[in-house]
Amino acid sequence: MPSASWDQKLRRGGYRITPQRQLVLQAVEDLRHGTPEEILAHVQRTASGVNLSTIYRNLEVLEEVGLVTHAHIGHGAPTYHAVDDHVHIHLVCDKCGDVQSVDAQVAQEFLRELRAQTGFVTDITHVALQGHCVKCAPAARAKR
Repeated sequence: MPSASWDQKLRRGGYRITPQRQLVLQAVEDLRHGTPEEILAHVQRTASGVNLSTIYRNLEVLEEVGLVTHAHIGHGAPTYHAVDDHVHIHLVCDKCGDVQSVDAQVAQEFLRELRAQTGFVTDITHVALQGHCVKCAPAARAKR
């Protein structure tokens, strides 16, 4: 079940609590990282009449009120995940497609240096790094 304050955030944003919004938010939380199509498939297990445009509309509302956010993890549709206090960076394996999350604190030194040299302030919430996971890295190194 979505966190206790989800309904309050929707009401404060001027939105009604609907079964579709609850199902979409629950799907995002269950999947941890999901594209709109993956969220649709999850929601349709419970509500077969929901379509992709309903998913997109509800994701837009949920993002506007701060319950979900998205990242561009690969080519194609964005991946959505629940907003929490744990800001993280996505690590995406180019070989198997696995997505891992690491605490954004790991990049703080780099971000400080980037800002010092360029003045650029980074929005770390949308960062995805491509590479190879621990399972696929040995195979990737062997091909070089």
